[in-house]
Amino acid sequence: MGLGSRMVPTEDSARKREIEDKLKQEQETLSFIRENLEKSDQLTKGMVSILSSFESRLMQLENSIIPVHKQTENLQRLQENVDKTLSCMDHVIGYYHVAKDTDRIIREGPTGRLDEYLSCIAKIQKAVEYFQDNNPDSPELNTVKSLFEKGKELLEAEFRSLLTRYSKPVPPILILDALGAELGPDDELDVQEDVVLEHLPEAVLQDIICISGWLTEYGRNQDFMNVYYQIRSSQLDRSIKGLKDHFRKNSASSGALYSPAVQTKRKETPTKKLPKRPVYIPGKDEVLDIEIDSYIHCISAFVKLAQSEYALLTEIIPEHHQKKTFDSLIQEALDSLMLEGEGVVAAARRAIFRHDYSAVLSIFPVLRHLKNNKGDFDNTLQGTAASTKNKLPALITSMETIGAKALEEFADSIKNDPDKEYNMPKDGTVHELTSNAILFLQQLLDFHETAGAMLASQESSSSSSYTSDFNKRLLSSYICKVLGNLQLNLLSKSKVYEDQALSAIFLHNNYNYILKSLEKSELIQLVTVTQKRAENSYRELIEQQILTYQRSWLKVTEHLTDKNMPVSQPGAKLKDKERQVVKDKFKGFNEGLEELCRTQKFWAVPDKDQRDFIRREQKRAVSEAYRNFLHRCANISFTKNPEKYHKYRPEEVEEMIDRLFDTSA
Repeated sequence: MGLGSRMVPTEDSARKREIEDKLKQEQETLSFIRENLEKSDQLTKGMVSILSSFESRLMQLENSIIPVHKQTENLQRLQENVDKTLSCMDHVIGYYHVAKDTDRIIREGPTGRLDEYLSCIAKIQKAVEYFQDNNPDSPELNTVKSLFEKGKELLEAEFRSLLTRYSKPVPPILILDALGAELGPDDELDVQEDVVLEHLPEAVLQDIICISGWLTEYGRNQDFMNVYYQIRSSQLDRSIKGLKDHFRKNSASSGALYSPAVQTKRKETPTKKLPKRPVYIPGKDEVLDIEIDSYIHCISAFVKLAQSEYALLTEIIPEHHQKKTFDSLIQEALDSLMLEGEGVVAAARRAIFRHDYSAVLSIFPVLRHLKNNKGDFDNTLQGTAASTKNKLPALITSMETIGAKALEEFADSIKNDPDKEYNMPKDGTVHELTSNAILFLQQLLDFHETAGAMLASQESSSSSSYTSDFNKRLLSSYICKVLGNLQLNLLSKSKVYEDQALSAIFLHNNYNYILKSLEKSELIQLVTVTQKRAENSYRELIEQQILTYQRSWLKVTEHLTDKNMPVSQPGAKLKDKERQVVKDKFKGFNEGLEELCRTQKFWAVPDKDQRDFIRREQKRAVSEAYRNFLHRCANISFTKNPEKYHKYRPEEVEEMIDRLFDTSA
């Protein structure tokens, strides 16, 4: 207990010292803080003093700078206004100098420097607009206006010059090659790639398009469109006329017209070849033949060239003027073709008047070609005036009318051909009327669709309802009518002959010629459309005439019959009267045989088969009768000189008959 009392004071002292040490440290820290606070206050006061001084100075500076800044802004604004004013002055002064700066270029024209020229005109145009808006009474306005008009005139002149200088007729060979490129796969010649008809060099075309665009937008003048169609119209017409001249020269000299052969698109035939021309009577209408070929080719060329012209025109002429300009462009060439077509009609009319019906056939290939190409024509002329579109249909109608008239008059001419004795063949061969009629009908066969439609066009009801079968029946009826008229006329003509046998030979030859011609040319198929027995009818007529001819030999063979023939036993002597009967029979036979052979040797049977048949039948009949007669006379003694009467052996008689209808014998 005593120990514990002594230890308590000691702990308290230590704790006290510890506390005192901490207090001392805290005091020292507090003293340090006070010192620092005092220093901070001093620094703060110094900073406040400095900031107050800086604020004072800054306010002084601001009061000095703001007026300067405002003055600078005003000066900058004034500078900008001066610059703008100077720029505007330069711009305005530029308008006053435009005329002077561009006058030389404008007056020298745009040739060879179109872009530079159009740039100058654009400057002039802006000057015109400026003076019109700002100083319409100034003399400068008249100056730039005059210069603008001058520039426009020279552009129009350049447009005309470029078109005139570079527009050339399309060479005939190129046209024909372009037409030849339309061949189909069924044709004999190889199909070429499409031939492009380049009317203008590309660079020139672009200049023309550029000028056209400017004249349309700024020139406010459509005269250049008239210039365009006039120049191109002339070239189109010259191209077709050049083709026509080429065709005539080459067809007249060599017959080789072009390479490749000209063909045209036609929808009615699979080969799409140009229509076959009629084969005229040799030596007749050769010039007309060439003209028709030329015209047919020119029709196809017109369609091809017109399509090409329209394609060119669409690049140069504004859209809303294209159809009207194209209409004007094609008129000269189209009118020329239509006029030539009317010339074909007029020539046919004159041929009808002089009864030259072979010449009328020129209508048929032309008409067929026009009708086959009507679709292409209509497409090409789409959008043109009604008067333009109606030209081809009017020509087709005119040709159909004159063609139908020719067919009708031809049929009448066959019926009414006069029976002139001097015009009859002396040998009974085929009459010229028959050969001409058949030739005409054979040529119609090549144009059977055209001829049928031609006949149908003259019917009272609308032709639009006619079918191909109807047209075929009409043509068949017409051919049968011609053949019927021919048969009646031949029968009438045969009566001119005094010798009935020659008359029969004449009819036989003509009927046989008709039948063979019908069969050879396939006309018989067309005839049988309306006359089923036509072929048999002609065969019967031929047989009848052979029988009639054979009756002419009765005056020879009648002497070989048993009539009045004396009956006697072998070795028995005949009475004078009976001997005379036998002598007269021999004499009559000999004289009749000689006379007929002498006369009929100069008659003609051109058909070898028919000639051989008639001879064979006649030999058989005469030889048989003659042999029988000789057999009966073998044991009859009627003369002391039998060789005087028995002049011919049967073989000799046959040889004489074999020489009938043989002028070379």
